[in-house]
Amino acid sequence: MIRKNKSGEVLETLFKTTHQLHRLFENNLSKYETPVVLTGPRLRLLVTVLEAGEIRMSDIALKLGIQPRTVTQFVDALEKEKYLIRMPDPMDRRATLLKVADHAINDINQARASMSLAAEETLKNISQEDQEQILKILKLIGNLEDIN
Repeated sequence: MIRKNKSGEVLETLFKTTHQLHRLFENNLSKYETPVVLTGPRLRLLVTVLEAGEIRMSDIALKLGIQPRTVTQFVDALEKEKYLIRMPDPMDRRATLLKVADHAINDINQARASMSLAAEETLKNISQEDQEQILKILKLIGNLEDIN
């Protein structure tokens, strides 16, 4: 029999829990009229662009902590769905700026509201105090100052 150390057990439980939470969240989210194309990661990207007004693709990768090729995949899909507009960067002709299409803002706001409601439903059995403690621990694990 192989014995797990406590750290291994914590990470294994965290991975399993993350998978289960994702499934539960997606089930709860399906109750709301969120456009299918607006998955959590894509919405995070859109919100980042929306808050910036205009932003370089390379800056999104750094800001969100994801690979540039992942940004490109998201941007390709969101541009195809008419949520994003690519523009040349006037300061650097090698760079591309992104902007949220004006007509997409309502969908983005609706998706954010739906995701908040789904998150509340997903965590409804965990007290506010426990949620704050979990958040504190997750930030410590991820070495994150601010998840938002």
